[in-house]
Amino acid sequence: MSDNELKPIVVGFDGSPAAAAALRWAADQARELNCPIDVVSVWHMDYAVVMAPVPPVSSTGPENVEAAQRAVLDEATADVTGVELRHVLIEGDVKKMLVEMARDARLLVVGNRGRSPLTELLLGSVSSYCVHHASCPVVVVKAAEQRVMHEDRPMTPLTPGPLL
Repeated sequence: MSDNELKPIVVGFDGSPAAAAALRWAADQARELNCPIDVVSVWHMDYAVVMAPVPPVSSTGPENVEAAQRAVLDEATADVTGVELRHVLIEGDVKKMLVEMARDARLLVVGNRGRSPLTELLLGSVSSYCVHHASCPVVVVKAAEQRVMHEDRPMTPLTPGPLL
């Protein structure tokens, strides 16, 4: 067994259709390559909201956010078979944490939500950040339902060509 066989494929998962497509793609690759998958779900707590006066029945605490993320991750990976899956839940900046988690990975696989160019400019793109900062190859997967037409013309990609 080579060192490369021990390296996992890291998949960023946020519960979106694009993330589900990325997970399916990564699972197919992991089966072919006989390597594990680290399914990484990064959550960010808005502590300003949590520290604000809220009713005692509120479920916005960090443990509840993490539990909700875990439930989404468990449900999404329940049908993935034939490959070793490791769930990783961490708090932090999504872009930076994915790049960090993929530091020693074989591949980093992320979904592309296909936001508008203006939204990407304002919010930033996780997939673009990963492509430019990861130390391993990055695969960006689009969900099938995101290939929509706007005004009878295809959406223009923000980054020309395939990303790998």
